Amino acid sequence: MSQPKSTLEKLNSAIGGWETLAPEKSFGGMTLTQFKAASKPSFDAREELRALESQTQAKQIERDNADAEGLRRLQLVVNGVIGGPEEGPDSDLYAAFGYTRKSERKTGLTRKKKNGGGPTGSA
Repeated sequence: MSQPKSTLEKLNSAIGGWETLAPEKSFGGMTLTQFKAASKPSFDAREELRALESQTQAKQIERDNADAEGLRRLQLVVNGVIGGPEEGPDSDLYAAFGYTRKSERKTGLTRKKKNGGGPTGSA
């Protein structure tokens, strides 16, 4: 089976050549008009795919915008949980939202290991 782009190029070349050089002749038991009609589903499917791709791109943009708004609102909710007197950053609810409780976080303090020697030589 050939590639769709190659097929489209072959169909268009054949139709163009036939229209230019022998529009009144029949080949393979078909006139040019009959061949165009027989090839129409191929062209129609391509057009439908182009429309669907455009709709997909538009829907992806719509989804991305909705996601951004959803995340903005989620941040408001998370901030409310953190600041709430009954919940806070150490609560089960905060953890259920997928965040690490404050008490479970590492301190972030690191110490460099001494490398047995230190600088040598004088300045």
